Amino acid sequence: MKKLKVHDDGRGTIAAIWGICLLLIFLFIIFIHPSFIWIPLVALMCFVMCFIVFFFRVPVRGNISKPNAVTSVADGKVVIIEKVYEPEYLKTECIQVSVYMSFFNVHVNYWPIDGVNTYYKYHPGRYLLAWMPKASELNEHASLAVRNECGEVFFKQMAGTFARRIVTYDCVGENVEKATQCGIIKFGSRIDMYLPLTADIQVEIGDEVRACESVIAKL
Repeated sequence: MKKLKVHDDGRGTIAAIWGICLLLIFLFIIFIHPSFIWIPLVALMCFVMCFIVFFFRVPVRGNISKPNAVTSVADGKVVIIEKVYEPEYLKTECIQVSVYMSFFNVHVNYWPIDGVNTYYKYHPGRYLLAWMPKASELNEHASLAVRNECGEVFFKQMAGTFARRIVTYDCVGENVEKATQCGIIKFGSRIDMYLPLTADIQVEIGDEVRACESVIAKL
């Protein structure tokens, strides 16, 4: 049986939530006397404590080694596939593929190809629902790009209504490896990937994808 690994950037959040839950459990037991009321409340707090550990899990994933295969940055559901103009970095028309992460998905993010990290920028912003189209422009997000001999992939870690903490490992100019961590988004959120028009898209809207193991496109 594999040991559950918890993401380092989630430990502080876990500790804070556990502290609040334990305090509430103490108060429920002390001040609420009918057991049919405080027992379900205590059970709810125990569920929250277990779920927050589960949420920050770091799974063991495989790696598709082909240099032209662009794998998903995150677990979740494909919600957008469309031709767009990308004004921030690529400054050209490309194909946007967006993956929405629910509360129950793994929220660790991974590099989609091997190559050199060519760009990073953090953008403060709003907290619209992550599945809304305007979220790409208005929400808090971090932008990254990676390039190899097959092409360049630009992507955004997007905050949502409940995702108020984006962690990104800034390593511009350094070599990065596909299927290694590039960051984490805490709670429900979205990843927008921008691919060349010549890319062969391998997914459809509604597909469930897994970071590192699902091929989004071939360059």
